[in-house]
Amino acid sequence: MQILALNCGSSSVKYQLYNWSIKEVIAKGAVERVTIGDSFILHEVPGREAYKYDSDCPDHRTAIDLIIKILVDSEYGVISDINEISAVGHRVVHGGEKFTRSVLIDETVLAIVKKVKDLAPLHNPPNISGIEAAQDVLPNVPHVAIFDTAFHQTMPDYSYRYPVPYEWYENHGVRRYGFHGTSHLYVSKRAAAILGKTPSEVNLITMHIGNGVSHCAIKNGISIDTTMGLTPLEGAMMGTRCGDIDPAIPAFMMQKENLSAIEIDGILNKKSGVLGITGRYIDRRDVIENAAVGDDRCILALQLESYRLKKYIGAYMAIVGPLDAIVFTAGVGEMGWLVRQKAVECLEHLGVFLDEERNKAAVTRKRESLISTDASPVKIYVIPTDEELVFIEDVAAILEGTYTDHMSFEYSFSKPDFVRK
Repeated sequence: MQILALNCGSSSVKYQLYNWSIKEVIAKGAVERVTIGDSFILHEVPGREAYKYDSDCPDHRTAIDLIIKILVDSEYGVISDINEISAVGHRVVHGGEKFTRSVLIDETVLAIVKKVKDLAPLHNPPNISGIEAAQDVLPNVPHVAIFDTAFHQTMPDYSYRYPVPYEWYENHGVRRYGFHGTSHLYVSKRAAAILGKTPSEVNLITMHIGNGVSHCAIKNGISIDTTMGLTPLEGAMMGTRCGDIDPAIPAFMMQKENLSAIEIDGILNKKSGVLGITGRYIDRRDVIENAAVGDDRCILALQLESYRLKKYIGAYMAIVGPLDAIVFTAGVGEMGWLVRQKAVECLEHLGVFLDEERNKAAVTRKRESLISTDASPVKIYVIPTDEELVFIEDVAAILEGTYTDHMSFEYSFSKPDFVRK
């Protein structure tokens, strides 16, 4: 059984083809610059050189057509016929309150996803376009939605509700939803296995740090709080998003600069965060490199981000209770040893002791690493995330009739003998 996982962004379509029979990724890649011109696909097959092919993709349908074309290509492909694909798993960023687990996509499910698209205007529209395009290209196979928000539906109401007029929640769904759910799910279950516990026995703080950043407070294996809110704008400082700010700032700046609501939203989402402080950089490697040679704004950006990371660690330790581990994941979380160091330094009074040499050595996306000292009461891990594997296993289990939800379903990666390929 071949399962295709699709992650459709506003200007990209990432994909992975997984052979369920041998439990291996047989191809992966991405179509970049979808809808904006100069599009190309970068296609990777284990054991081969990566293949890049330029092809204009004015919409997601064309991009998905291109992916299928490459997958069945006699020279660069890995399957001989499109009918070898048994199912498609789709990342859907926002599922509102309706979805607490992955589900087969039908007209009702797609209608609900469309209904909540205003809650994730940068993400749900391309997700919807990708689903509809894939259904056109592959109309005879099951399509499954895997929701970023589903993992966080275990939050209690006092965690996900905002102190705003009650009617905003009743009429418009204004509440905390949380995102990066598949990433937090994967690394929390891996951390439990590494610790020799069942997922329901662990208390964790998981730190997904990439261009987008979110943290999750996990008590007894389930999400009880997370930093992102109604939209992915709330919470930690990110690559281009501001994260937590005084809510009066947008109205203040709209008056000062004569900005519209759409303009201020664009600034807070696309021109703030690390980019807003440095004025030039999003990539933390650039920030660290320039901070090292005395760039004041890069130094400030590094200090700001690590300071805010540390504040969330302290806050989440207060609500989770006795903590088993802090887990870093995603691009910066896996590769940025200096960001990790600054986020946990001076937390020894809370039982967090970093091993600096282990931390500096843990700069890889291929290995799970302990970076705390052996004597540290709270362990610190770097665990490379694998959201696509969550997609694949949810899809396979739904097709086989064994899937329940993320709390009770036993994933392969939650087992002690799991080996990441």
